[in-house]
Amino acid sequence: MYRPGVVDVDGATIAWVGPATEAPACKGPERQLGGVLLPGLVNVHCHSPMTLFRGAAEDIPLDRFLREVLWPREARLTSEDVYWGMTLACAELLRAGVTTTCEMYVEEDALLAAVLDAGSRCTITPGVIDAPGWERLGGWRKRLDDVLGFCDRHQGAHQTIEVGIAAHSAYALPLEALVAISDAARERDALVHVHIAETRDECLALEQEHGMSVPVLLADRGVLDARVLAAHSVWLSEADLGIYREHDVAVAHCPQSNAKLAAGIAPLTEMLALGLRVGLGTDGPSSNNDLDLWDELRLAPLLARVRTGDASAVPAGQALALATRGGAGALGLRGVGVLCAGGAADLVRLRFDDPSVVPVLADRDILSHLVWSASSRLVTDVWVAGRAVVTGGACMTVDVERARREVQERAARLAT
Repeated sequence: MYRPGVVDVDGATIAWVGPATEAPACKGPERQLGGVLLPGLVNVHCHSPMTLFRGAAEDIPLDRFLREVLWPREARLTSEDVYWGMTLACAELLRAGVTTTCEMYVEEDALLAAVLDAGSRCTITPGVIDAPGWERLGGWRKRLDDVLGFCDRHQGAHQTIEVGIAAHSAYALPLEALVAISDAARERDALVHVHIAETRDECLALEQEHGMSVPVLLADRGVLDARVLAAHSVWLSEADLGIYREHDVAVAHCPQSNAKLAAGIAPLTEMLALGLRVGLGTDGPSSNNDLDLWDELRLAPLLARVRTGDASAVPAGQALALATRGGAGALGLRGVGVLCAGGAADLVRLRFDDPSVVPVLADRDILSHLVWSASSRLVTDVWVAGRAVVTGGACMTVDVERARREVQERAARLAT
């Protein structure tokens, strides 16, 4: 922590970071910001175009949420729906200081277009699913072929975009599909993004069918030999956690969505003690219901302390790391989520004159206030790859009013 500090940005990259007294001569314009400058937050598990379905299903468990409400509406999605759902989501994310997301969704070309237009950083993992209502995708084999075509076209083609493959889950895909996805991802060194052990019922059903837990089953079939990001991972035994460690499985911890759906509390402290790569995710705005990672940043340590009875579990610095460099590490992104020379110029400025962040008597108070007192309401400015995307609290890259109208009208159509 530097007070005061200097961040020297050269195009899309950070050239130097350090104390103001040691800063090199500046060759370009200088700007005195004030407040606190952080690396952009990283949201590692999203279905962000689900802004179209925010509030559509409340007070019901995950299985009914998916089968009775979400999947029937998603069956009617168009590419334009996804574009506008993602566009509105980008505005919400950027205004909260979330500069990077990992998206699991369909209509990936429209999603990509929205992200590029908004200027966000994104790991796009198009979803492969074989469930009621998704027959229009042509079955998992055709869908996988389409996703691989997307990956091959776009990997390395955009400065702020990475691509991977999303295998929805072991309950919405046959095992042979999961194996095929893992094999294809290994050939491309691509991320496999998958829901694992989100609910107790999901785990029990698969264990009864196969005689082993979901992580053991996936490891036994070689699925975990790929670069895997396991979303939720709530219902894990000690042996399951050992499987994650053995296969270097990264975890997307989604405390608010898990709590809202009564799915449970993931064993965060055990994961961190084992050295697992863990980041924070909001999940989709139909089950959270917002995309504000500051909520997860506070709730994750709170639930960890409730679960363990340990008031020192997940201290403020560790919690903030989960939302920044921890998330980038879970996604395998280098130079993201940190302020360092050679890193991505993804920056977030928070005003620190709000009554909620006073007093500051030592450096540790700043970290403490960021986690326990601050929120997205203090975010004033955001840059992605050196480009100003939020200024004075306003998103500069999205016509928010039009996006709001588009999502309102399209959500009404999809609900009928």
